[in-house]
Amino acid sequence: MTKQDIPLTGEALIKEVCRRIRVARSYWDAHNNAACRGERDRALALYNTLTKEQKDRIPQVLRVWLRYRSEKYFGAHRTLPKSARKSK
Repeated sequence: MTKQDIPLTGEALIKEVCRRIRVARSYWDAHNNAACRGERDRALALYNTLTKEQKDRIPQVLRVWLRYRSEKYFGAHRTLPKSARKSK
């Protein structure tokens, strides 16, 4: 198995969630919305696997950012990103 194939647990999972949220925030600050959406989706998927105790160990600033961006800018009520234009 490669390093990516091994599922993360415990402290490594918490660190990975924090890292992904920080990467998404850096993409957001750089106005790279597509990359931000992808990283946010990955971070949210990992975040949803955490237990309540593990979620409490994530810094509140990161949790608030993830929730705020998830609901306000990437929620179901928002328009989906446009697909690449097809040339005729």
